[in-house]
Amino acid sequence: MARVETSSNRPYHLVIFGASGFTGQFVVEEVARTVSEGPKGNLKWAVAGRSRQKLEKVLEQAAGVLGKPELRSEVDIIVADVEEPDSLAAMCKQAVIIVNCVGPYRFFGEPVVKACVENGAHHIDISGEPQFLEGMQLKYSSQAADKGVYVIGSCGFDSIPADMGVLYTKDQFKGTLTAVESFLTVGSGDDGSCVHDGTWQSAIYGFSDGPKLQSLRRKFNHKPLPAVGSKLKRRGSMFFSNEIQQYAVPFMGSDPSVVKRTQRFLVEEHQANPVQYGAYAGIGGGVANIVKLMFAGMMFWVLVKFSFGRNLLIQHPEFFSFGLFSKAGPTRKQMDESSFQFAFYGEGYTDGQDPSQGKPNGKICTLVQGPECGYVATPIAIGRSLYSRSGFCENHPDGAPQQTRHQVLCGLKFAPL
Repeated sequence: MARVETSSNRPYHLVIFGASGFTGQFVVEEVARTVSEGPKGNLKWAVAGRSRQKLEKVLEQAAGVLGKPELRSEVDIIVADVEEPDSLAAMCKQAVIIVNCVGPYRFFGEPVVKACVENGAHHIDISGEPQFLEGMQLKYSSQAADKGVYVIGSCGFDSIPADMGVLYTKDQFKGTLTAVESFLTVGSGDDGSCVHDGTWQSAIYGFSDGPKLQSLRRKFNHKPLPAVGSKLKRRGSMFFSNEIQQYAVPFMGSDPSVVKRTQRFLVEEHQANPVQYGAYAGIGGGVANIVKLMFAGMMFWVLVKFSFGRNLLIQHPEFFSFGLFSKAGPTRKQMDESSFQFAFYGEGYTDGQDPSQGKPNGKICTLVQGPECGYVATPIAIGRSLYSRSGFCENHPDGAPQQTRHQVLCGLKFAPL
């Protein structure tokens, strides 16, 4: 079990690094909102980043939004920079847990993981970048385990709703669940929806570095997961989904890789039957949105292959995404009026049926619902991850970090359909 006690040498239960970033500011608000749920109701925390002035502004903003003027005096500020290893080491030596909100993680994530492992602080992040997540597992897992440090990724919208959704569906199924497909749909108000361009940049570099990710994965020398039941067929690049009654495309985030890592852990450590998984996202808004998506997708796939094209995509996110991504990010009103829904459709063999014989004979549907994905649900998810039953992060029984997932519902609604 992870130790969460503070001491004179390590005075903070947690430090939010990157607190002045677009997502970081909302993580600050969520932690401030739920601070009484920390150990013994007395969570000692701090914010960290490159600019003291910006961090002071974030605390002032959170104090105003939450009606908690005491935040400006009670929450300490630590100045730390990913380009200054000594500042990261000093930050990590003061905290039990570092909540890392600095992205894109492929550029800024490793120095923080390294500093945490070397200085005995647990690391938790909201990365949706498979190359970073798996690269850190390959490079630091053994060292982190030796030091008793937990390095836990994907604790935001990427990918707790998907990972927990699969586990919840498996728990609800009376028998052996063999496959799950999820369908994400997003709702918005009159002002529509928008995503900050930090996610856009992560996608650009993620797609351009696809071959590097495949090369990285080969270094694990993983054996293929055993197939139980019928093999789950992959859908097309765009198709009409009878499940959600709209066109859908494969979900391009980290959910499939995160879910697969969890299933591999369950197979290798607990001899469980793995669940095959496919992730898709619905395209709402009718024919106009389908045409926009097709056009934007073609431009993206062409431009992302070249440095000149990547620079264009990065410089003009609104133009190339038809306004879905922007440097300003969503407004408070857009966030308040947005929501998401994950529908999970599973199949398997009911109690008493042999999974090695015949086709699956049982089906199950579950639903995960929550508020706006990126800046409301993500802070909720990482906040619930911190306040689990073990004090903070749910712990792996034999001390191995990285592959731990959180057995907590994260303030989201999980329910059978």
